[in-house]
Amino acid sequence: MILPITLTIAGAAAIVNIWLAIRIVTLRIKAKVLIGDGGNALLATRMRAQLNYMEYTPLVLILLGLIEFARGTHVWLWAAGIIYIIGRILHPFGMDRQSPHPLRAVGILTTWIVMLGLAGYAISIPYTTKNGMVTTVSSDDLGAGR
Repeated sequence: MILPITLTIAGAAAIVNIWLAIRIVTLRIKAKVLIGDGGNALLATRMRAQLNYMEYTPLVLILLGLIEFARGTHVWLWAAGIIYIIGRILHPFGMDRQSPHPLRAVGILTTWIVMLGLAGYAISIPYTTKNGMVTTVSSDDLGAGR
């Protein structure tokens, strides 16, 4: 089974990760820092922004993939993936500032909301039939495509 949403969002996530890495590398070259942050506050925040991205992105992609596999492609899953990527692009711009910035807050709140929504839906799938009836898990009859 091809998972078009998960594949597309995973590809976009990889591109965002490369962009975050390029932001770090260009600053490393400019500051002549090979390892660590060299005491450069902006380099430290950019490194932390990429690490923060890598802390959340794998779990979001796993949730997207499992939900898409279990329930199929839905417009709201596309929306969740796109909103997540947009939030993760905004977040590092907010972190580049020395003082608290709304882009950082929007980025992380977007991440948390998307992750909570996906988590809640993922938890409910084994206990909900296709017609919305709540049940208990007693077999694999609730699998995809049934």
